[in-house]
Amino acid sequence: MTISAKDPKASPGSQARSRGYLVYLMVLMGLVAVMDQYMSTVKTTAIPYVIEEYGIAASRFSWLEAVYLVFTFFVFVLNGLNDLIGRRLSILVLVLLMGLSAIGIVLLTPGLHLFMVFYTVAMFTTVSNMWTIPVSEESPAGKRAKYVSIVYVIGLIPLQALLPPFLLNTLGLSWKWMYGIMFVFMIPVLILWLFMKETQRYATIYEQRRAGIRKNHVMGLGVIDRHDLRYIAISASIWFCWLTYSILYFWAGYYFMTIKGYSLAQWSLVLLATLVMAMVGGVAGGWLMDRIGRRLALILGCVGLVLFVALLGFAGGVFLPIVAAITGFFTSFTYTWVVVYVPEVFPTERRGACMGWTTTVARVSYVAGPALAAVLLDAFPIMDWFWVVTGAIMTIPIGIVLLLKPYETRDKELEEIELRR
Repeated sequence: MTISAKDPKASPGSQARSRGYLVYLMVLMGLVAVMDQYMSTVKTTAIPYVIEEYGIAASRFSWLEAVYLVFTFFVFVLNGLNDLIGRRLSILVLVLLMGLSAIGIVLLTPGLHLFMVFYTVAMFTTVSNMWTIPVSEESPAGKRAKYVSIVYVIGLIPLQALLPPFLLNTLGLSWKWMYGIMFVFMIPVLILWLFMKETQRYATIYEQRRAGIRKNHVMGLGVIDRHDLRYIAISASIWFCWLTYSILYFWAGYYFMTIKGYSLAQWSLVLLATLVMAMVGGVAGGWLMDRIGRRLALILGCVGLVLFVALLGFAGGVFLPIVAAITGFFTSFTYTWVVVYVPEVFPTERRGACMGWTTTVARVSYVAGPALAAVLLDAFPIMDWFWVVTGAIMTIPIGIVLLLKPYETRDKELEEIELRR
C-alpha cells in the first residue's frame, strides 16, 4: 500500500518515483548543472580576453575578484529558498539568475566594473549546488551517489571547450558571448522545468508544517542543531579547500595561452581532453563511493590531485597536456564527494538552509582564492611553483577526514542518516 506524500504522518521517503520520472529529473538537473559548471569554469578561457579588453594585469584582475566576490557570501539566501518556497520554484529562480546574468555580460558591460558586477552575479548563482537536492531526495539509498554523480557528469559536458572557438572563430562574435550563450541555453531548460514536480520529501515536510508537527523556519534559525553545525563545519572546510584549489586551477587557460604560447584552438583541445577526463572522474567517483564509501574515495581522489597538479608546473612537451587531462579526472573525482555528501548529510526539513550556511562558509574561498592567486602570480611569474601550492591545498581534506571521521552515509536512507550521524 502506498502512503500519500500529503499525509503528515507519512515517512518522507515512503514513496518511490517512477524510473521514467527519475530519468527526466536527472536530465533536467543535469542541464541546470551544465549552466552552473559552464558559467563557473568558462573563465579559464575568458581571463586572457578580459585582461586584454580592459587593459589590466593578471594579478589586478585576481584582486578585483577577491573584492567583488565577497557578495557570494550571501548565497545562504539563495539556498534558503529551498526550505521556504520548495525545490521546484528555487530551481526556477536559479536558472533565471544564471541566464539573465549571462546576457547582461554581453549587453551591459562597456567598462571593467560593470563587467565585474554581472560576473559576480553569475558566480553567485553557481555557488549554491541547488541542483543536487532534488535528485538526492528522490533517489533510492543504494543508488544515491550514482544518480547524483550522473547529474554532475551531465553538467561536465565540455561546452567550455567546444563553444568559445565556435563563437569567436567561426561566428566572429565578441568574447562576451562565451557567457551570453547561456541565455540561449536557458530557454529549453525553462521549457523542461515546466514538468518538474516538487520532491516528495519536501512535500511531506510542507504538510507537516501546515499540520503543526514541524516548526517553520527562516534560513534554519531556531531549528539547526549541534549535529548540523558539526557537519556544516566539516563540509564547508572540505568544500573551501576544493573551491580555493579550483579558483587557482582556473588560471590554466592563462598558463597555457599566455605563458606556454598555446593558441585558443590548441588550448581548447587541451580543455576538451581535460573535461572528458573530468566526466570519467565523475562517474568513477560516484561508482566508487557506492562501493568503498564516501571517506575513502575522497582521500584517494585528493592524493591523485596533489600529485598531478604539482606536475603541471614542470611537465613539458606532449606530457603537459596529458598531465592537464589527468588533473581533470581527479578534480572531478574529488568534487563528487561534495555533490553527493553535502546534500545527503543534512535533514530534509532544513537541507536547503544547512547547505546555504555550508556554501556561505565555503565561499570564503571566493575571496581567499583570488587573493592567493594574485600573490602566487607575482611570486612565480612562470607559474611553476604556483601549481605545487595549488595541489598542496588538497592535502587538507585528507587531514580533516582522518581526524574528524565524518559519518559514513553509504547505503543509508536519508532518514537513517539524520538519526545516526
